[in-house]
Amino acid sequence: MGNLERKIETFIQVFVNQGGYRNVLTGLKNTLIIAVSGLIIGILIGTLIATVRVIPKKGGIMGFLNWLCSVYVGFFRGTPVVVQLLLFYYVMLPIIGVKMSSVSVAVCVFGLNSGAYISEIMRGGILSIDPGQMEGGRAVGLSYGTTMMKIIIPQAVKNILPTLGNEFIALIKETSVVSFVGATDLYVAFNYIGSNSYEFMVPYIVMALIYIVMVVIITLLIKVMERSLRKSDKSL
Repeated sequence: MGNLERKIETFIQVFVNQGGYRNVLTGLKNTLIIAVSGLIIGILIGTLIATVRVIPKKGGIMGFLNWLCSVYVGFFRGTPVVVQLLLFYYVMLPIIGVKMSSVSVAVCVFGLNSGAYISEIMRGGILSIDPGQMEGGRAVGLSYGTTMMKIIIPQAVKNILPTLGNEFIALIKETSVVSFVGATDLYVAFNYIGSNSYEFMVPYIVMALIYIVMVVIITLLIKVMERSLRKSDKSL
Protein backbone atom coordinates (compact mmCIF):
# COMPACT_ATOMS: atom_id res chain seq x y z
CA MET A 1 0.00 0.00 0.00
CA GLY A 2 2.90 2.30 0.78
CA ASN A 3 4.30 1.78 -2.72
CA LEU A 4 0.94 2.72 -4.29
CA GLU A 5 0.70 5.83 -2.12
CA ARG A 6 4.15 6.92 -3.32
CA LYS A 7 3.09 6.41 -6.92
CA ILE A 8 -0.02 8.53 -6.38
CA GLU A 9 1.97 11.26 -4.60
CA THR A 10 4.48 11.33 -7.47
CA PHE A 11 1.66 11.61 -10.00
CA ILE A 12 0.02 14.47 -8.06
CA GLN A 13 3.33 16.30 -7.78
CA VAL A 14 3.94 16.23 -11.55
CA PHE A 15 0.26 16.76 -12.39
CA VAL A 16 -0.21 19.80 -10.12
CA ASN A 17 3.13 21.26 -9.10
CA GLN A 18 4.92 20.78 -12.45
CA GLY A 19 1.97 21.82 -14.58
CA GLY A 20 1.10 18.43 -16.01
CA TYR A 21 -2.58 19.32 -15.84
CA ARG A 22 -2.02 21.94 -18.56
CA ASN A 23 -0.90 19.24 -20.98
CA VAL A 24 -3.88 17.11 -19.99
CA LEU A 25 -6.32 19.97 -20.64
CA THR A 26 -4.65 20.65 -24.00
CA GLY A 27 -4.76 16.96 -24.86
CA LEU A 28 -8.42 16.67 -23.85
CA LYS A 29 -9.29 19.78 -25.89
CA ASN A 30 -7.49 18.43 -28.98
CA THR A 31 -9.06 15.00 -28.56
CA LEU A 32 -12.56 16.50 -28.48
CA ILE A 33 -11.84 18.91 -31.36
CA ILE A 34 -10.54 16.10 -33.58
CA ALA A 35 -13.36 13.69 -32.69
CA VAL A 36 -16.25 16.17 -32.93
CA SER A 37 -14.96 17.87 -36.09
CA GLY A 38 -14.15 14.51 -37.61
CA LEU A 39 -17.68 13.26 -36.93
CA ILE A 40 -19.29 16.38 -38.45
CA ILE A 41 -17.11 16.15 -41.58
CA GLY A 42 -17.76 12.41 -41.72
CA ILE A 43 -21.54 12.87 -41.57
CA LEU A 44 -21.45 15.43 -44.39
CA ILE A 45 -19.18 13.34 -46.62
CA GLY A 46 -20.90 10.07 -45.70
CA THR A 47 -24.36 11.44 -46.47
CA LEU A 48 -23.18 12.74 -49.86
CA ILE A 49 -21.52 9.45 -50.78
CA ALA A 50 -24.47 7.38 -49.59
CA THR A 51 -26.83 9.51 -51.67
CA VAL A 52 -24.68 9.04 -54.76
CA ARG A 53 -24.49 5.28 -54.23
CA VAL A 54 -28.25 4.76 -53.86
CA ILE A 55 -29.23 6.88 -56.87
CA PRO A 56 -30.28 4.64 -59.79
CA LYS A 57 -27.30 4.36 -62.14
CA LYS A 58 -27.67 4.93 -65.87
CA GLY A 59 -23.99 5.19 -66.72
CA GLY A 60 -22.35 8.51 -67.58
CA ILE A 61 -21.47 10.91 -64.81
CA MET A 62 -23.37 9.03 -62.10
CA GLY A 63 -21.59 5.81 -62.97
CA PHE A 64 -18.24 7.57 -62.70
CA LEU A 65 -19.17 9.22 -59.38
CA ASN A 66 -20.27 5.84 -58.01
CA TRP A 67 -16.92 4.34 -59.02
CA LEU A 68 -15.06 7.28 -57.45
CA CYS A 69 -17.00 6.86 -54.19
CA SER A 70 -16.22 3.13 -54.16
CA VAL A 71 -12.49 3.86 -54.53
CA TYR A 72 -12.66 6.44 -51.73
CA VAL A 73 -14.49 4.10 -49.37
CA GLY A 74 -12.19 1.22 -50.26
CA PHE A 75 -9.06 3.23 -49.47
CA PHE A 76 -10.18 4.67 -46.15
CA ARG A 77 -11.75 1.43 -44.93
CA GLY A 78 -8.84 -0.65 -46.16
CA THR A 79 -5.97 1.20 -44.48
CA PRO A 80 -5.34 1.95 -40.78
CA VAL A 81 -6.00 5.53 -39.71
CA VAL A 82 -2.39 5.89 -38.52
CA VAL A 83 -1.19 5.07 -42.05
CA GLN A 84 -3.57 7.69 -43.44
CA LEU A 85 -2.20 10.26 -40.98
CA LEU A 86 1.38 9.51 -41.95
CA LEU A 87 0.61 9.61 -45.68
CA PHE A 88 -1.22 12.94 -45.45
CA TYR A 89 1.22 14.65 -43.07
CA TYR A 90 4.57 13.38 -44.37
CA VAL A 91 3.83 12.62 -48.04
CA MET A 92 0.85 14.45 -49.55
CA LEU A 93 1.18 17.83 -47.82
CA PRO A 94 4.90 18.23 -48.64
CA ILE A 95 4.22 17.21 -52.27
CA ILE A 96 1.52 19.84 -52.77
CA GLY A 97 3.40 22.39 -50.65
CA VAL A 98 0.66 22.98 -48.08
CA LYS A 99 1.46 23.63 -44.42
CA MET A 100 -1.09 22.64 -41.80
CA SER A 101 -0.92 22.13 -38.07
CA SER A 102 -0.88 18.56 -36.83
CA VAL A 103 -4.31 19.01 -35.23
CA SER A 104 -5.77 20.35 -38.50
CA VAL A 105 -4.33 17.39 -40.41
CA ALA A 106 -5.80 15.02 -37.82
CA VAL A 107 -9.23 16.67 -38.17
CA CYS A 108 -9.12 16.27 -41.96
CA VAL A 109 -7.92 12.67 -41.88
CA PHE A 110 -10.37 11.60 -39.20
CA GLY A 111 -13.17 13.35 -41.07
CA LEU A 112 -12.29 11.60 -44.33
CA ASN A 113 -11.89 8.28 -42.56
CA SER A 114 -15.18 8.67 -40.73
CA GLY A 115 -16.90 9.67 -43.97
CA ALA A 116 -16.05 6.31 -45.51
CA TYR A 117 -17.60 4.37 -42.62
CA ILE A 118 -20.59 6.67 -42.19
CA SER A 119 -21.34 6.42 -45.92
CA GLU A 120 -21.96 2.69 -45.50
CA ILE A 121 -23.93 3.26 -42.31
CA MET A 122 -26.02 5.95 -44.00
CA ARG A 123 -26.51 3.84 -47.12
CA GLY A 124 -27.92 1.05 -44.98
CA GLY A 125 -30.18 3.55 -43.22
CA ILE A 126 -31.47 4.93 -46.51
CA LEU A 127 -32.14 1.48 -47.91
CA SER A 128 -34.07 0.60 -44.74
CA ILE A 129 -36.68 3.29 -45.50
CA ASP A 130 -39.84 2.11 -47.23
CA PRO A 131 -39.53 2.85 -50.99
CA GLY A 132 -43.07 4.21 -50.78
CA GLN A 133 -41.63 7.27 -49.00
CA MET A 134 -39.67 8.19 -52.13
CA GLU A 135 -42.64 7.45 -54.36
CA GLY A 136 -44.88 9.62 -52.16
CA GLY A 137 -42.45 12.54 -52.31
CA ARG A 138 -42.15 12.32 -56.06
CA ALA A 139 -45.94 12.02 -56.38
CA VAL A 140 -46.48 15.40 -54.72
CA GLY A 141 -44.03 17.06 -57.11
CA LEU A 142 -40.77 16.99 -55.15
CA SER A 143 -37.54 16.33 -57.03
CA TYR A 144 -35.43 13.27 -56.25
CA GLY A 145 -32.86 15.37 -54.37
CA THR A 146 -35.47 17.28 -52.37
CA THR A 147 -37.28 14.08 -51.42
CA MET A 148 -33.99 12.54 -50.36
CA MET A 149 -32.92 15.51 -48.22
CA LYS A 150 -36.28 16.35 -46.63
CA ILE A 151 -37.94 12.94 -46.27
CA ILE A 152 -35.57 9.98 -46.66
CA ILE A 153 -32.34 11.13 -44.97
CA PRO A 154 -34.01 12.52 -41.78
CA GLN A 155 -35.74 9.17 -41.26
CA ALA A 156 -32.51 7.30 -42.02
CA VAL A 157 -30.63 9.36 -39.42
CA LYS A 158 -33.17 8.35 -36.78
CA ASN A 159 -32.59 4.69 -37.63
CA ILE A 160 -28.80 4.89 -37.53
CA LEU A 161 -28.41 7.21 -34.53
CA PRO A 162 -27.05 4.48 -32.20
CA THR A 163 -24.53 3.44 -34.86
CA LEU A 164 -23.45 7.06 -35.30
CA GLY A 165 -22.93 7.17 -31.54
CA ASN A 166 -20.66 4.14 -31.82
CA GLU A 167 -18.73 5.86 -34.61
CA PHE A 168 -18.21 8.91 -32.38
CA ILE A 169 -16.95 6.68 -29.57
CA ALA A 170 -14.57 4.99 -32.00
CA LEU A 171 -13.26 8.40 -33.09
CA ILE A 172 -12.65 9.42 -29.47
CA LYS A 173 -10.55 6.31 -28.88
CA GLU A 174 -8.72 6.43 -32.21
CA THR A 175 -7.42 9.94 -31.53
CA SER A 176 -4.72 8.27 -29.43
CA VAL A 177 -2.69 7.80 -32.65
CA VAL A 178 -2.39 11.51 -33.51
CA SER A 179 0.90 11.64 -31.60
CA PHE A 180 2.46 10.08 -34.73
CA VAL A 181 2.17 13.49 -36.43
CA GLY A 182 3.13 15.52 -33.37
CA ALA A 183 -0.32 16.45 -32.06
CA THR A 184 -0.90 16.58 -28.32
CA ASP A 185 -3.73 14.34 -27.18
CA LEU A 186 -4.52 12.58 -23.92
CA TYR A 187 -1.94 9.87 -24.56
CA VAL A 188 0.82 12.41 -25.16
CA ALA A 189 -0.22 14.40 -22.08
CA PHE A 190 -0.18 11.44 -19.73
CA ASN A 191 2.95 10.03 -21.32
CA TYR A 192 4.61 13.35 -20.49
CA ILE A 193 3.57 12.96 -16.85
CA GLY A 194 4.86 9.39 -16.79
CA SER A 195 8.18 10.37 -18.37
CA ASN A 196 8.73 13.18 -15.85
CA SER A 197 7.80 11.07 -12.85
CA TYR A 198 9.39 7.81 -14.11
CA GLU A 199 6.12 6.18 -13.11
CA PHE A 200 3.53 5.22 -15.73
CA MET A 201 1.02 3.11 -13.81
CA VAL A 202 -1.07 5.88 -12.23
CA PRO A 203 -0.99 8.23 -15.27
CA TYR A 204 -2.18 5.46 -17.58
CA ILE A 205 -4.92 4.41 -15.16
CA VAL A 206 -6.16 8.02 -14.94
CA MET A 207 -6.01 8.30 -18.73
CA ALA A 208 -8.11 5.15 -19.10
CA LEU A 209 -10.66 6.51 -16.61
CA ILE A 210 -10.98 9.76 -18.58
CA TYR A 211 -11.67 7.81 -21.78
CA ILE A 212 -14.25 5.70 -19.95
CA VAL A 213 -16.00 8.80 -18.56
CA MET A 214 -16.16 10.37 -22.04
CA VAL A 215 -17.61 7.18 -23.53
CA VAL A 216 -20.21 6.93 -20.75
CA ILE A 217 -21.25 10.57 -21.27
CA ILE A 218 -21.59 10.05 -25.04
CA THR A 219 -23.60 6.87 -24.49
CA LEU A 220 -25.99 8.67 -22.14
CA LEU A 221 -26.41 11.57 -24.59
CA ILE A 222 -27.23 9.13 -27.41
CA LYS A 223 -29.85 7.43 -25.23
CA VAL A 224 -31.41 10.80 -24.40
CA MET A 225 -31.56 11.66 -28.10
CA GLU A 226 -33.10 8.29 -28.92
CA ARG A 227 -35.82 8.75 -26.28
CA SER A 228 -36.52 12.25 -27.55
CA LEU A 229 -36.88 11.00 -31.13
CA ARG A 230 -39.16 8.15 -30.04
CA LYS A 231 -41.41 10.62 -28.19
CA SER A 232 -41.59 12.86 -31.26
CA ASP A 233 -42.55 9.87 -33.40
CA LYS A 234 -45.33 8.87 -31.00
CA SER A 235 -46.72 12.40 -30.95
CA LEU A 236 -47.18 12.38 -34.72
